[in-house]
Amino acid sequence: MDIKIYGHKFSRAFRVLWMLEELGLNYVSYPTKPHTKELLKLSPKGKIPVAVVDSVVITDSTAILTYLAESNSSFTFPAGTFERAKQDSLTFMLLDELETCVWNAAKHSFILPSDKRVSSLKPTLKWEFSQSLEKIAAHMNLENFLMGEIMTIPDFILIHCLDWSKAAKFKEFPEAISNYHSRMVQRPAYRKVANS
Repeated sequence: MDIKIYGHKFSRAFRVLWMLEELGLNYVSYPTKPHTKELLKLSPKGKIPVAVVDSVVITDSTAILTYLAESNSSFTFPAGTFERAKQDSLTFMLLDELETCVWNAAKHSFILPSDKRVSSLKPTLKWEFSQSLEKIAAHMNLENFLMGEIMTIPDFILIHCLDWSKAAKFKEFPEAISNYHSRMVQRPAYRKVANS
């Protein structure tokens, strides 16, 4: 399998690079920024990450994670099972309730043109993020992984959202979330990408 990943590690590309390392797959990483000429040839939106697998283009980090997990029978439950429905529900919840907050905070800090930014949104976004984390901490067993004994796609997404929120100086995590995060970021595959 010939895999190329476009996007620098300080973006959602981190999740993809981390999963590739966990899977032990060979790949070539191109740490491109969004909207470069090279990227626009692959994806008209110019967003990162973009994966090119055997000359087929896949966009969106969650779509790439899902493809990699399913094609390697790892980090996911099989399609059509109740476990997979629960996994997908968790994935969508994390994207809706956590990633949306940190992404909008970033957009209104440095991504949008300065005259389009609304800095007064950020305290509300931080509050929403904190409320969602409290619910996760209260209702999930975080001693292993989000889905129990098996690490799955939602783990990659949650850890990346937590990293993103720390960089943006969001509120401290609840203890259970903090312990989970501290353990996950010590994984060798995570460390390899983070230190590359």
